[in-house]
Amino acid sequence: MSGDTYLAYDYPLLSAFWTMLVFFLWIMWFVLLFRVVLDIFRDDDLSGWAKTGWLVFCIVLPFVGVFVYVIARGRNMGRRETAQARDQQKAFDSYIRETAKGGTPSSSVDELARLSEIRARGDITDEEFAKAKQLVLSGGSGGGH
Repeated sequence: MSGDTYLAYDYPLLSAFWTMLVFFLWIMWFVLLFRVVLDIFRDDDLSGWAKTGWLVFCIVLPFVGVFVYVIARGRNMGRRETAQARDQQKAFDSYIRETAKGGTPSSSVDELARLSEIRARGDITDEEFAKAKQLVLSGGSGGGH
């Protein structure tokens, strides 16, 4: 065997640690870069030219651009992200509410038809039907059954 053979014990543990550290720092750098770029597009306070300037600055000089952006505008990055998450949660909750109630509110005619079916099955008495009918016709919600 005249060629150089590298075995596992030729790569010391400390070197493996430094390699993993550099690799994870590199991944963290890209996460930070993408968060800054997304925040540039998310910020409604910036004009189109300002967004273009920050984006060019972060692409041409990535380390300096990202660090300057985080120093200059980093305080509001968390606020914008929180506001976006809150808006998404509100939209999701609204969608769930609309889906759960069937999309469109039922009319009084539908409510009266449903009440008639319930009375015909014998689930409610004539007195209960009259009270519910009066409630529906007066504009209250008749869906309490």
